[in-house]
Amino acid sequence: MSHPEVQGVVILARNGDRTECYQHPITQKPGYTQSTPLGEAQAHQLGTYLRNLYLDSSSSSHIRGIHSDLVDLKEIHVRVKVGGEGASVFDSATALLQGLFPPNPANRITLANETTIVAPLNGYQYIPVETVEPSNDRSLEPWTDCPAFEKHVKDVQSTSEFKEATKNAQPFFNSLKDFVYGREISMENMIWDFVNSELVHNKTYAHRLPPTFIEQARGYANMREDAIHSDKAMGGIGNIASRTAMSSILKALQRIAFNGDPLQLMVIESTYQPFISFFHQTGVVDTHPELKAIPDFGSALAIELRRAPPPDARDFLRFKFRNGTHEDFRTIHVFKHHEDIPLTEFIYRLENSVIDSNREWAQACSTRSTTGAGWLGLPERATTGSKVADASLGVFLALFMMLAMFVAGKAIRRRRTVRLNGPEDRLSAAPSEVVQLRGEKGRLPL
Repeated sequence: MSHPEVQGVVILARNGDRTECYQHPITQKPGYTQSTPLGEAQAHQLGTYLRNLYLDSSSSSHIRGIHSDLVDLKEIHVRVKVGGEGASVFDSATALLQGLFPPNPANRITLANETTIVAPLNGYQYIPVETVEPSNDRSLEPWTDCPAFEKHVKDVQSTSEFKEATKNAQPFFNSLKDFVYGREISMENMIWDFVNSELVHNKTYAHRLPPTFIEQARGYANMREDAIHSDKAMGGIGNIASRTAMSSILKALQRIAFNGDPLQLMVIESTYQPFISFFHQTGVVDTHPELKAIPDFGSALAIELRRAPPPDARDFLRFKFRNGTHEDFRTIHVFKHHEDIPLTEFIYRLENSVIDSNREWAQACSTRSTTGAGWLGLPERATTGSKVADASLGVFLALFMMLAMFVAGKAIRRRRTVRLNGPEDRLSAAPSEVVQLRGEKGRLPL
């Protein structure tokens, strides 16, 4: 079925090249990384590629009605992961946006005195981004500080398949010792990241590394990362990287589909983990087993929302993947569809596995941690009934506190009065002993 009209697009992009990243083998917490000029160039190239594909009016995939020369901030939303590998991911997002909306001399303003001011750098376009810190939003890094995921990692590494792979890899690991400078070599430690970084940036190392070593190191890293960031069950803990990211994606697609919402393009800049989980969660790997791997730097997944021609009023989704910066988008299919999938069906298939809130993340991770409390990008999911119940409970608590304060105040006044055995029944306490309640404001928890 042909759906030529693109209404909007959601882009999941991987950061560009960066310095070596060490990850703890169990907790998966990564170390600090910095972007490189190569990584920034990769991200900028991706942004330019996306501009030519979706913002150029002559492109068959042009987003209908979007402003292409000067950005309309109502039409685009950008979310950036700033947890592990934070600096390199943020820099990649900045470079991507520079390619997507390059400087334009038309980005100017005329002042009251008739002076024309062009934005710096010949019309640089400043596009705000929403930073997603795991300290308050787990949507783009849900696998850290997650006991259930750590258990999953241990379970994967204790399987007979993983142990067999470790045994088979041992001769290669032994031959690699002279090229890792004392670093621990094992299936658990993704030594490929170090080898790849040195191969790209160290000329002497590149001349010394034997042929096929980088391919073997990458192969074992692919095997482990694919096993860790996937699960047989769609809603399994192994898929948590995409289960949280899908919340933002689905919300964006629903906004794009709604004619009254101006959003047309959403960009999520992240690391490689959500890609692996997404391909498993949606069954893409069943027809594309080559995607059971770490995507290259600068990779991108595009989810296009396309509208069917009349009389069909439905919206459809088309998925495209680009591995690195050396190839074009290719169409992939989810849930064993061999054509575009209706938006409603895609949401229906995923809705029970998507994690929408900090409470759901904590439940999935088997933790009481409040690290993800109050997600900025993923508000609590609530039905109308639950909202009414929460409001009723708040009113009840407020009335209860007011009643308690009234009773307490009355008891205090009673204790502060003086009783005599004479004709007078009661005398007021001395002015200094009177408890002044009316001047105080009770502070109630909201």
